[in-house]
This record gives sequence, C-alpha cells and structure tokens, in this order.
Amino acid sequence: MTERDDVDRIIAAWERERPDLDVSPFALLSRISRLDRYLDRVRRSVFVANGVETWEFDVLVALRRSGAPYTLSPGALVTHTMVTSGTMTNRIDRLEARGLVRRKPSPDDRRGVLVELTDAGRELVDQALTQLLDIEHQVVAALTPEQRAAGADILRTLTHQFDNLA
Repeated sequence: MTERDDVDRIIAAWERERPDLDVSPFALLSRISRLDRYLDRVRRSVFVANGVETWEFDVLVALRRSGAPYTLSPGALVTHTMVTSGTMTNRIDRLEARGLVRRKPSPDDRRGVLVELTDAGRELVDQALTQLLDIEHQVVAALTPEQRAAGADILRTLTHQFDNLA
C-alpha cells in the first residue's frame, strides 16, 4: 500500500463522524476528482504555451483524428465535442478567423459544408498534442503497463453508464 493521502484522512474523519454511512466510494471517486483537477491544470498549461484554448484544441484534434484530408461536417464536430450546433458555428468562425480551419463545400450535398484543418491548424495541434502526451506519460509513469490497462478498464466500466445517458 502507498503512503496515506488527504483522501484517506477525509475518509477516516467521515468514518469517525458518521459511522452509519458507507463512505467507501470516496476512496476512488475523490481521487478521480482530484486527478481531474490536476490534469486540467497541466493540460491548460500546454494549451497556453501553444496559444490555443481548450475548446480550440478539442475541435482541432477531432479534425486531426479524422485522418487525411482532415475534414468533418459541422454536425460530426458537434458529436465529437458534445456542444450545441450554435456553439460549434461560433467556434468554427473563430478558428477560421485564426487560419486554423477553413470551410469548403461538401461534394455530397450542395447545401452542405465541410470544415477542413489547415496546414497551420495541423502544425499547431500536432505540436500541442506532442507536448500534452509528454506530460501525460509523466503522470502515468508510476504505473506498470498492466496497472494502466486495468485502470483504463475500470474507468471505462464506470463511464459506460453515463455514455448511454446522452
């Protein structure tokens, strides 16, 4: 077992003050919450260093993951980033103004539009992603590959119940 942490102390206090309650979910979920706050801070530092907002990175990586020619419909971007279509329109406008994406007519639908990652957008997202992964590898370095896989499986099981609510 590793050294006791703040969560262990919080659990012990609740067990002392409310022995009638099972506070065992805190052992996992409070640590997930704390880890989320830490990761948010380190991710933001990478984005700030690259001059990109978190929401911009979300859109750019969705396009980059789509593969060449790095285009998606605005509707697909809404699905990937879980925002409203109005919000996505605003985001595309702002990214287009920065020269990171461009709109082009859809070859399949005369009224449709595709959003395409520009070379500048691809360079920016590739650089930020490389830096982000360097930090995230440091975060998980204390775990063996087997522990990483087991942790991912556990978290997948927990999040699956929420994935079906959307």
